[in-house]
Amino acid sequence: MGASLPHHAPVPERSSSGVRAAVGAPDELSDAQALDHAVAELVRRTRFPVAFGGLVLDGAIHVTSIHGARTHSLDGLVVEQARGLGGRALIEKRPRLAIDYRSARSITHDYDRAVLGEGIATLFAVPILVSGRARGVIYCGSWAEAPVGDVVARPAFAVADELSSELRIRDEVQRRLALARAMPGVSPALPAAAQEGLRETYAELRSISALVSDPAIRARLDRLEQRVAALSSDAVEPLAELDVRLSPREVDVLACAALGSTNAEIAATLDLKEGTVKSYLQSAMAKLDASTRHAAVVMARRAGILP
Repeated sequence: MGASLPHHAPVPERSSSGVRAAVGAPDELSDAQALDHAVAELVRRTRFPVAFGGLVLDGAIHVTSIHGARTHSLDGLVVEQARGLGGRALIEKRPRLAIDYRSARSITHDYDRAVLGEGIATLFAVPILVSGRARGVIYCGSWAEAPVGDVVARPAFAVADELSSELRIRDEVQRRLALARAMPGVSPALPAAAQEGLRETYAELRSISALVSDPAIRARLDRLEQRVAALSSDAVEPLAELDVRLSPREVDVLACAALGSTNAEIAATLDLKEGTVKSYLQSAMAKLDASTRHAAVVMARRAGILP
């Protein structure tokens, strides 16, 4: 490997504000905001000083989020497929690493002006795969040559997986919304197959959220859950007014029960003991004044707790 780049004179660290232009209403979290959160997490979790990333638009990676940069060299960067480190990661659908970016021979150097202009010596690129399709790439880098072992790779993969899950869920929500809007005005009720798919999506959202410890990600997942649940609100009779407050775990268990899952299957999905699942079900049934799990699900739907 060649020599690392000289250390730049210290200047204030900066975060890209370009993501603001890509968002709509404050209550509607965009894909760009999800990406920006992931890039910020890269800096926090990997301890690499600079991170950036972009989603794919018209076949190219458009970098919209930058955290920790000391210059403006990366601003507006657009990476074509198969070009540079990120372009290789995109088409190969696997992480790519350049410990000494300047002398790396396995990549093209179309973007040296941006990368070397920031003073980056080591660069690690991880593709964001959603349902087998590369949707973007996130990068983390250092201003001196640095090894990328488990300390960096594992948290970077975790961030990529979290972003992938969120984008996949957002895609499904948008698909359901589009389906609902396309329904003929004669009958607002969703077809049975669409309604069942909606409930499966909601249950999966709940199971994913239950395994996430990051409060910011949990909050975003909660908003998506609310949107999924709201899709069926116009397709049913007016909501029943019930003075009932179920715990998050009771809702998780009921959402799985609504799909016909057994206690054992619910326990496996939510990583709980079967006896714990039974306890949550009994508690939810008592609160909803229901004698069976089926009746509890029906009451929860009438109250707008479940889709």
